[in-house]
Amino acid sequence: MSVNQHTHAGPPYGQPQPGYQGYQQPAYGGQPLPGVPHAQYGAYNGPMPGYQQPVPPQGYFPSLGFPSKGSPVSLNSDTSLAPNFIGSVRALPTSGAPPPASGTSLPSGHQGYSQFGQGDVQNGIPTSTAPMQRPPASQPFLPGSAPAPVSQPSTFQQYGPPPSSVQQLSNHMAGMTIGSTSISAPPPAGLGYGPPTSVPPVSGSFSATGSGLYTPYTASQGPPPPSVPQGLPLAQPPFSGQPVPTQRLPTEVPGFAPPPSSTGIGPSSYPPSTGAPRLPPMPGPPLSGQTVAGPPMSQPNHVSSPPPPSTLSGPHPGPPMSGLHGPPPPTHPPQPGYQMQQNGSFGQVRGPQPNYGGAYPGTPNYGSQPGPPPPKRLDPDSIPSPIQVIEDDRSNRGSEPFVTGVRGQVPPLVTTNFLVKDQGNASPRYIRCTSYNIPCTSDMAKQSQVPLAAVIKPLATLPPEETLPYLVDHGESGPVRCNRCKAYMCPFMQFIEGGRRFQCCFCSCVTEVPAHYFQHLDHTGKRVDFYDRPELSLGSYEFLATVDYCKNNKFPSPPAFIFMIDVSYNAVKSGLVRLICEELKSILDYLPREGNMEESAIRVGFVTYNKVLHFYNVKSSLAQPQMMVVSDVADMFVPLLDGFLVNVNESRTVIASLLDQIPEMFADTRETETVFGPVIQAGLEALKAAECAGKLFIFHTSLPIAEAPGKLKNRDDKKLINTDKEKTLFQPQTSFYNNLAKDCVAQGCCVDLFLFPNQYLDVATLGVVTYQTGGSIYKYAYFQLETDQDRFLNDLRRDVQKEVGFDAVMRVRTSTGIRATDFFGAFYMSNTTDVEMAGLDCDKTITVEFKHDDKLSEDSGALLQCALLYTSCAGQRRLRIHNLSLNCCTQLADLYRNCETDTLINYLAKYAYRGVLNSPVKAVRDSLINQCAQILACYRKNCASPSSAGQLILPECMKLLPVYLNCVLKSDVLQPGPEVTTDDRAYIRQLVTSMDVAETNVFFYPRLLPLTKADVDSDSLPAAIRNSEERLSKGDIYLLENGLNIFVWVGVNVQQGLIQNLFGVSSFSQISNTLSTLPVLENPFSKKVRSIIDMLHLQRSRYMKLIIVKQEDKLEMLFKHFLVEDKSLTGGASYVDFLCHMHKEIRQLLS
Repeated sequence: MSVNQHTHAGPPYGQPQPGYQGYQQPAYGGQPLPGVPHAQYGAYNGPMPGYQQPVPPQGYFPSLGFPSKGSPVSLNSDTSLAPNFIGSVRALPTSGAPPPASGTSLPSGHQGYSQFGQGDVQNGIPTSTAPMQRPPASQPFLPGSAPAPVSQPSTFQQYGPPPSSVQQLSNHMAGMTIGSTSISAPPPAGLGYGPPTSVPPVSGSFSATGSGLYTPYTASQGPPPPSVPQGLPLAQPPFSGQPVPTQRLPTEVPGFAPPPSSTGIGPSSYPPSTGAPRLPPMPGPPLSGQTVAGPPMSQPNHVSSPPPPSTLSGPHPGPPMSGLHGPPPPTHPPQPGYQMQQNGSFGQVRGPQPNYGGAYPGTPNYGSQPGPPPPKRLDPDSIPSPIQVIEDDRSNRGSEPFVTGVRGQVPPLVTTNFLVKDQGNASPRYIRCTSYNIPCTSDMAKQSQVPLAAVIKPLATLPPEETLPYLVDHGESGPVRCNRCKAYMCPFMQFIEGGRRFQCCFCSCVTEVPAHYFQHLDHTGKRVDFYDRPELSLGSYEFLATVDYCKNNKFPSPPAFIFMIDVSYNAVKSGLVRLICEELKSILDYLPREGNMEESAIRVGFVTYNKVLHFYNVKSSLAQPQMMVVSDVADMFVPLLDGFLVNVNESRTVIASLLDQIPEMFADTRETETVFGPVIQAGLEALKAAECAGKLFIFHTSLPIAEAPGKLKNRDDKKLINTDKEKTLFQPQTSFYNNLAKDCVAQGCCVDLFLFPNQYLDVATLGVVTYQTGGSIYKYAYFQLETDQDRFLNDLRRDVQKEVGFDAVMRVRTSTGIRATDFFGAFYMSNTTDVEMAGLDCDKTITVEFKHDDKLSEDSGALLQCALLYTSCAGQRRLRIHNLSLNCCTQLADLYRNCETDTLINYLAKYAYRGVLNSPVKAVRDSLINQCAQILACYRKNCASPSSAGQLILPECMKLLPVYLNCVLKSDVLQPGPEVTTDDRAYIRQLVTSMDVAETNVFFYPRLLPLTKADVDSDSLPAAIRNSEERLSKGDIYLLENGLNIFVWVGVNVQQGLIQNLFGVSSFSQISNTLSTLPVLENPFSKKVRSIIDMLHLQRSRYMKLIIVKQEDKLEMLFKHFLVEDKSLTGGASYVDFLCHMHKEIRQLLS
């Protein structure tokens, strides 16, 4: 079989597909759906059981999206994963119990291991050899990973009969003994190899050479014999109640004899979903794949949509609608990469897949040897579920506060609500690590390939129940520091000689304690004022900086905000200028201010521009504002000093008058061209003249083609995609903006950019200054007042009000043995250690990678100290310090037991998104797959107990690595559909680079909530379900959010009463998909849904765009793009297929 071969071969799109009862084929309901590929929409409620499917040709394993190489394997995970995956088929363990899938309930005797401290039951890691290094008492949850209780909480009911509901299956598969070897019943329809669809293999973009990535599985071994073991041996620990050494875990489950060597369940040898009851859906970490734009009012936030005039019929001119119309346009050769499968893993092929390697040259279409009918497909319920893991972590770790007193504790997941008590280590809201137990040597780190990185959010917002960092003032002498490495006083410093000196925990140098800071020690060697001093007892705190920490040795002035408004024809015509001016009148009352201050110390200024710049004097003594025009944009200067930057309260009437006049002054403009470079230069010069730091808010609409410094040309070229020159699309087209960014950082001039493009704008170039100064970019493609106003105004309000540190410098110090070597985020670096940001807000993160430069010791562990020097919004110079202590290990098992997959994915995404600047996208994708295969292969080789090669064994805390990695690989930056614009990709690339872990989690794996299951009487969210089309029911309404967009998907069979209650119309056909907000209706369901949406908005740093999607509507293609467990139209693999592919990669590495 060939690598990207789709597993099915079958009728092309439009043909009727057997087995889905009651569905006329062309579309879901029988009406042909123009422009949408007739993919096999299995009934949303699940395929009808009992229909036999046509047998695909032999030699072709439906469960793999790839042809297999080497004998097929079965997956068994340390996690609860034991899909009968690719594997040579032999008899299965015959113990009768169906294998528990990762969320399945176990028989009553086996308790879930949620009740053990994780140390005892860490899956798949021999605890015996490497005892956990932290007192179980203080941290009941083993930091290793979110414990995955195997007993499923009873609260999740299935929504709508599960598509491949296990319960149904078991009835229909008479003759099949679950967990035993024979299966004689025909697979239920739609399950095994659904009606096949043929897709011609085409050579694709992944070569089958080199690193072995995507090398074809040859079809030389015929498919496994049809008799297939039913249960997947699940690698779960026996749950008899006592802790068990995890040695055996990977291969045994209570009641299953260890599988015979190389048990396998053939490549797809599955009787689908019988073994285990289907996992109930759960709230899960969202994440978005690629976006696709829809019609103007409903395209996702970062995706440009076609210009408003176009209607929804037929392909749109212009920008994206990823796949909104039918099979991807022929411009991409179809490549059967990871083929798209509709219902998760079964269902038919949905369309050609650009970008995942095409067929291996020369292979026949789908394996050409005749042979026995192929085995059935892997059941998605038997592979690790993000929803399950999230739910388990919530139930295990959400109720207790996370106390930071113990070294190397793994915090609860970002998706869990928990309180933090700072007792000496920084809160995970400030710092999260990829692993909390790091290898003692660089050899061990290289062997495991697990990147050692910390995602740091120095000014993170805390929930109201948690205390903000204390501000410590040591007077004129300033903070106490180590003489040699300059680390700041922290809880890990060791006082000696009766308290007269201290030994640095970072470099071991001994420093005298200043006389004013001296204090006696108690009998344990602690200072007696230990609890009175935040810097001795807490992980995070602030110091008031002295004048030595200020530029030019003088204290800073309070910062200024300058609003710079594009008044060219497009901006005026769309109503944007008037909207901004109206909003600024009220927003200026909400400028950020220091805790107890009456009013904000921030001064404001105003500039408008098109081809020339207009500055405004709004001095409080004037009756009317005055305008000064600078038309010599080649040599920018600020024409006035006094009266440009003013206090809002003093100049309120003049400012109000100006904001009323601007829309009138430019109402009849015919000027369409704009400048951009000089606008930033003007703001920078104004801040220099005022000798202060500050932020520029620039509202800009078009490519700056007017004659001026920084002038750009339209260089957008879709033909570069998938070539070696694709990287140029992400690079700035001129060095002008890099140099300008450097000047801005030196002055503390941060740039926030609000873009309103109707066509290509070159975000990759315009965003350079924003990116390097620590600013934010917001993009509203095809801005329309009625649909985009709410989102823009909410973003603007939050951007103006949020906490910002100006003129910031951050340095990360580490204890001997490791050092910070690499940094990712929105900042500028002039040397190798200092991260400089003109502005750093409460949403921005800096990701730091560490490498060994010496050996570490298990006894002393490793320490990080992040020190951020910044100017507060009142002009106070401060130092914010975050400290974190980590464990060190000599056993790989300890490393794998203490990793955090969400943080690992955050780091890998940023690493890949930076990689596209210098390498072909294909090479970046290959290296990601290769690195993850190495991480998992090292675990398999060194930590898992021996078992057949046919099993895929994953570390418990990394069991979601494959599903999340696949989502990153399928994202718009790494695998764009033909409709994703170059600007969208550049925008997303910059956005992700400074996201925190919670944001990347929901961005790559979106959260999907069944609204019809919401309890209108409680405050809680309905339980999330997995991101796959097969989980949707036609009679329900779902909400999907990814941090940028909220989709509300309405099934065609939703009850009329619900439609009336939510949309205020009487039938499905009357629902408007141009709504940007839900109507306010006085009924419990409407109130509940609106409160859920409000709650989601509060959790995200940007206001999400609401998009209404009706089932069978064109926009549904856009929505499906976010169902990341399914195959994507752009060629991304389904989760099931990717898992098979990863298994193959791991086996190649091991052999």
